[in-house]
Amino acid sequence: MPDTMTSTLPPADALGPLPAGHPVVLQGKVGVLLVNLGTPDGTDYWSMRRYLSEFLSDPRVIEVPMPIWQLILQGPILTFRPSKSGRAYKKIWTEEGSPLLLYTKRQAEKLNARIGSEDLMVDFAMNYGNPSIASKITHLKDAGCDRVCVVPLYPQYSATTTASVCDRTFKALESMRWQPAIRTAASFHDQPTYIEALSAKIAEHLASLDFTPERVIMSYHGIPKAYFDKGDPYHCHCHKTTRLVAQQMGWEDGFAMTTFQSRFGPTEWLKPYTDETLETLPEQGVKKVVVVSPAFISDCLETLEELAMEGRDEFLEAGGEAFSVVPCLNDSEAAIDVIEDVVRRETAGWIA
Repeated sequence: MPDTMTSTLPPADALGPLPAGHPVVLQGKVGVLLVNLGTPDGTDYWSMRRYLSEFLSDPRVIEVPMPIWQLILQGPILTFRPSKSGRAYKKIWTEEGSPLLLYTKRQAEKLNARIGSEDLMVDFAMNYGNPSIASKITHLKDAGCDRVCVVPLYPQYSATTTASVCDRTFKALESMRWQPAIRTAASFHDQPTYIEALSAKIAEHLASLDFTPERVIMSYHGIPKAYFDKGDPYHCHCHKTTRLVAQQMGWEDGFAMTTFQSRFGPTEWLKPYTDETLETLPEQGVKKVVVVSPAFISDCLETLEELAMEGRDEFLEAGGEAFSVVPCLNDSEAAIDVIEDVVRRETAGWIA
């Protein structure tokens, strides 16, 4: 794809000379900040506790009066859950940290190599943990970016994810005397580039298997049903992604199933649940399945441990015979195509 992102900014001296002694303020550049959910700094107890405390203290994630919730969170939950989560993270941890951190970093590097210039900088941040949104917006501003496009790397919109990134982005501006202009990217759950990239990844994986699946399970991260009842569009976005992929793949109705994983707490979440589906399919005569994770552009704990390990065990123990998980787009060229498509659309008018 030709690079048409040429700067239309005036030269630095067009505004005239600065008064004597005035600090030099760099400006005139555009920043792109890719943001994913987040990751702990390590798998030890205290790293996990810091990360979980930040994540589960977000009012977008847990819609319970905060004083009441903090008593529960800082007490029993953060006493026991960090050790359990740490054991899960150890199963997927790499020499460079968590896979989510690794892939998001590589996505930013590859996108920057493809479209970056003296006037366009691409960086990344994590909504929870490090590097933080606030630190990276400050870095981009200090480097001369007076306009920043924030791209939440969630294909389907939810208040628990996309809106949280927006909240934290604008929170980071509160302490800035001179704020950069901010744009936040829309979801891309139905964009042709994303649907085509996801479908091509599925087709490539299916061709590599030594079995033919009887069902493909499109497993999305769940949210509490109450959030959907209040108007969160996530459920609709997920079903639309499944429908568009099924059409692209030419699958018959019912071959692709939309399910939801990773529920937390005693309340009802979006159904059907992925784990219960995997446990009941064999008794219905479905013994060979492939699982796809359309809500995750990068592999992470939920795909590598919850689905590829726990999900496999649940399905095979219930009588399943063949099971496979399609890798996420990660830092593939197709992934960069998707992100570039979002960035070019959302920076229109800023970059020619």
